[in-house]
Amino acid sequence: MKNGWQTENLGDLCEVLDNQRKPITKKDRISGPYPYYGATGVLDYVNGYLFDEQLVLVGEDGAKWKSGENTAFGVTGKVWVNNHAHVLRPKRGKLLDQWLIHFFYYSDLTRYVSGLTVPKLNQAALRSIPIPLPSISEQKRLVQKLDDAFAGIAKAKEYAEKNLQNARALFESHLEAVFTQRGPGWADKKLEEVCGFQNGFAFKSNTFKTTGAPIIRISNIQEGRIDTENRLVFFNPKDYGENLDRYRIVKDDLLIAMSGATTGKLGFNTEDTTFYLNQRVGKFEPGKHLDKRYLYYFLSTRVEENLRISAGAAQPNLSTEQIKGFVIPLPSINEQKRIVERLDNLADQAQRLARLYDQKLEALESLKKSILHEAFSGNL
Repeated sequence: MKNGWQTENLGDLCEVLDNQRKPITKKDRISGPYPYYGATGVLDYVNGYLFDEQLVLVGEDGAKWKSGENTAFGVTGKVWVNNHAHVLRPKRGKLLDQWLIHFFYYSDLTRYVSGLTVPKLNQAALRSIPIPLPSISEQKRLVQKLDDAFAGIAKAKEYAEKNLQNARALFESHLEAVFTQRGPGWADKKLEEVCGFQNGFAFKSNTFKTTGAPIIRISNIQEGRIDTENRLVFFNPKDYGENLDRYRIVKDDLLIAMSGATTGKLGFNTEDTTFYLNQRVGKFEPGKHLDKRYLYYFLSTRVEENLRISAGAAQPNLSTEQIKGFVIPLPSINEQKRIVERLDNLADQAQRLARLYDQKLEALESLKKSILHEAFSGNL
């Protein structure tokens, strides 16, 4: 911290208005024009308010407190605040609202958080946090510099994010065009006419092990791949008397999640390891007239239309009969391979662009943290 700056605890710099907060359960809320705030921002709009002034809210529980996370945010006017956000009125002769908000964004406050089951930044801990205090005029100067810099960064991030979306949309439009602009000789076939399909086995969860033969579950199916890093469970084949060979998954097998949050997700097994299909995971076994990656690209464009996820169900669900009944447009196998080669090249280009824009976004976030460090070190 710069020489000449003071430090005071937050409790000496802010009035804490937590005793004026009041939660409203969702069923008791009456819709209205006033924002209803919780730990991370607006949760709803209600027909009443508790505060009508400029304030700073800080997440008490259900929030994030690491450096670079929006622990605090400013509000103004008529608002309602529940009991998951602390309500602060800075003593503005000594502390600016935005200086405090920037400080919370800059700081890692996890050491002030207690509770394992429900982490919480309680009021006593909040009051004890030391706040660096340059003069009010210096706070104003630094806040203006930070606000200007962050506005520029926000615009650059918006531009990068838009370009990232455009790169993905461009690939998706090419993908869509392949199956809507058919050439001569294409024929519609039910999937079961050109492809075998194997549903998974109902392994009993009470037989899962920490080692043994690995099982692929619906949670392992991600965008185009199988996630085997953190979610695998295992079993001992000797616990089951029947032959499980038809449930084996080998390298290059194409799988689909048939229920839960990942319903309709497709993934290739890219590993040499042999896995086994759990219940509600299916495996495609294309015949000689169907290219496996062609099938993948086609299904990935028709998750809602062709996978026909059950509407209104408690959770999305696909049956084996539905999957076997998918209608797929088929050119010759040679044409399928040409289409796949073209789409693979486009996918590689889109992924390279996505990586570049992701790196740009990371660099902009690092720049933001660097500027904050300079400000709170007194070097800006």
